Amino acid sequence: MGEKDIRLELDSSDLRVFTQALLRDVRALDRLLQQGDQIESGVRRIGLEQELFLVDDMWRPAPVAVEALERIEDPRVTSEIGRFNLECNLEPLLFGGNCLRLMENRLNELLDQVRKVVRDLGAEVVLAGILPTLRKSDLTIDNMVPADRYYALNDALTRLRGGDYDLRIKGTDELRVTHDSVMLEAANASFQVHFQVGPEEFARLYNIAMAVTGPVLAAAVNSPLMLGRRLWAETRIAVFQQSVDTRSAISEIRDVPARVSFGREWVDESVLEIFKSDVSRFRVLLGREIDEDPFELMEEGRVPSLKALQLFNSTVYRWNRACYGVADNVAHLRIENRVLPCGPSVRDEVANAAFWFGLLSGLAEEVDDIREVIAFDSVFTNHLAAARHGLEAHLTWLDGEPVTAQELICDRLLPLARKGLETRGIDAADIERYLDTVEARVDSRRTGASWQLGSLADMGEKGTVEERMAALVAAMVERQKHARPVHEWARAELGEAGSWKPSYLRVEQYMSTDLLTVNEEEAVDLVVNLMDWHRIHHVPVEDNDHRLVGLVSHRPLLRFLASDEGRSEEGPIPVKRVMVTDLVTVTPETPTLGAIEVMRQHRISCLPVVKDEKLIGIVTERDFMRIAGQLLEEMLRE
Repeated sequence: MGEKDIRLELDSSDLRVFTQALLRDVRALDRLLQQGDQIESGVRRIGLEQELFLVDDMWRPAPVAVEALERIEDPRVTSEIGRFNLECNLEPLLFGGNCLRLMENRLNELLDQVRKVVRDLGAEVVLAGILPTLRKSDLTIDNMVPADRYYALNDALTRLRGGDYDLRIKGTDELRVTHDSVMLEAANASFQVHFQVGPEEFARLYNIAMAVTGPVLAAAVNSPLMLGRRLWAETRIAVFQQSVDTRSAISEIRDVPARVSFGREWVDESVLEIFKSDVSRFRVLLGREIDEDPFELMEEGRVPSLKALQLFNSTVYRWNRACYGVADNVAHLRIENRVLPCGPSVRDEVANAAFWFGLLSGLAEEVDDIREVIAFDSVFTNHLAAARHGLEAHLTWLDGEPVTAQELICDRLLPLARKGLETRGIDAADIERYLDTVEARVDSRRTGASWQLGSLADMGEKGTVEERMAALVAAMVERQKHARPVHEWARAELGEAGSWKPSYLRVEQYMSTDLLTVNEEEAVDLVVNLMDWHRIHHVPVEDNDHRLVGLVSHRPLLRFLASDEGRSEEGPIPVKRVMVTDLVTVTPETPTLGAIEVMRQHRISCLPVVKDEKLIGIVTERDFMRIAGQLLEEMLRE
């Protein structure tokens, strides 16, 4: 995501020129593969990209990434799409010896450098797949890093989609969100690992990478929450796919692939199959001026960067991405694993990477052609099952029989990964350190996802949802300061977030979203019963598009029913006869003191919360009494 000279707008001529450059790069790669001597082979390197969140002293997203980058004098730290995200990149390491321990140590050193800078800006670093305290109001264009690439990406994706982005995820709870930009992508943070392979072995190892994706993900899940809902064990998988999905309604009829995908089939012979398939199926989103002719460079004995192909490839998001790169005038191919989440700890992350590296090496030694021992459909189904259920998933492995992820990992895959790491000469102490971490986590079923959900279950109904999410993030920050992996973490407690006061600064932090509403044509009798059954004094009235059109309150309703007009009415009385239509409302961003002042000024006891004319919540005088009660209790304790 680091290109600086991206074109904000591509007219038809620009598009044709860039497409020509892209096709020329594909042909050049074909020649490079045929020649064979200009793409590195026989060398194995590993690398990583660490995405992360920044939070403020209230444990909420801190949009200070731009300011942080101005102070961090290290090119390995770069921006991501959100002002509350950063990305750290480590130099590649030769795969062998103490590379895993070096990876952990160097990443910790770089993260400490980032922590020092952002603390001066009043922020902290959090390693989480999805930040529990994130709200929809954080995902606005205002919080997008002001870079041409991100604006161009948002414009291109939105134009191709033809409208808003719909996020629909069903887990323990259900999330249904409509959003107007690609900023939903900023809700995700991953830990991406790279594995360099030779061109002659690419297809075989890429297929193995797809085969092991499900089990590795099941052991690594760390994103069970989104906007306060309990969803998938690794909700990132669903969020990221939908956040950059360019498919429109016609895609429901045609077989149109998603831009974020696992893939549709095995690779038969070459990395070129992936690039040709993607160029065939996906529109060009971003463009730039291409200043190299790859064939001229090859004639001169130099290796082309294939800039057009690399830019295009960065906008197609396979969970196992094929990558082409050049270092010191030598080209290479990599497999990039994008499924692993950020966190819960650096040790957990490197352990997940070690498990993946070990399985790639181990299976390559034991299986000649993975396609002959497991069906592609089974591999794809494993990926989805792991994302949804984590270690509770039932996976299909090489013998075709379903088995729990926990059993498969502990009984078969960890021994295979150990053998694979040993074969590559990884230090024995490091193999024990990282694979024992995975084994202990899987054996105890204490993944990052289960730690978050277990902590929430322990808190029960204490505090508000906002307070419970803040406690989770506060606990993450504290535990990530130490070297212990997540299976050794104590669960989060409500008090870890500090004062409850920051949880009540804005209306959206405590408004009720579990609303009982009626239509204006329904009978008043329904309103009476709703008030009686649920002990509420206010019932909003919506139209069929969820627009707020009125409000029925307890006292005016009683007065109407006791009046001559109410007693003389024949037949059921429609809600529209008794509802108030001259409404006073607030937005979710309204400060609490502002909401209180509105209620005092208008002498009302209820405030509907409206966003884009749609009813999304409600606050009442009871909510303010509860806040006042907590304030008095805290004052008395002091």
